[in-house]
Amino acid sequence: LFVKEGYNGISIRKIAEKIEYSPGSIYTYFSDKDSIFYALHIEGFELFYKKQVVSQSINDPRERLAAHAKAYIEFALEHPEYYNLMFILRAPINFICKRDKVEWSFGQRSFDLLVRNVSECQAVGYFKNQEAVSVAFLLWSTVHGISSLILRRGDAMEKFLGPDSNAVIDELLGILTSMIK
Repeated sequence: LFVKEGYNGISIRKIAEKIEYSPGSIYTYFSDKDSIFYALHIEGFELFYKKQVVSQSINDPRERLAAHAKAYIEFALEHPEYYNLMFILRAPINFICKRDKVEWSFGQRSFDLLVRNVSECQAVGYFKNQEAVSVAFLLWSTVHGISSLILRRGDAMEKFLGPDSNAVIDELLGILTSMIK
């Protein structure tokens, strides 16, 4: 429903009709629509982390970081609905901001993994005199930009990337990796 009708097109009543429950029974589990998005947000981050952690088996920190970036883009392309929910829509963040004590360790865990990969690159001489968190945020912003443009622009991106977007993505990641000094 969320994918088909968008956030604003969904109500608790529509959800209840779709799953053949009463609206009241949904409120037993979720306080509002944002809390449902938040639960899906957590699911997405669990899948995201599993995708990213595979890169940790690579010994060379620079190559590991490149594989980590590729895993990020692959996740976005394989799970566009989750990606949109996790990084584009405001609903999960609205839910987090409304609460005093909402756990966000699942999202932080993914970012911490990236920071750790940057730190391990620094340990072997890359990103000299840079803050690991700042480098991680820059790398995240870059792969997020690539992912978002491809997802948001869809077929129009073929005009820029050509018919083999995977080759272009690999080239972009190669350029990004070559900049790691």
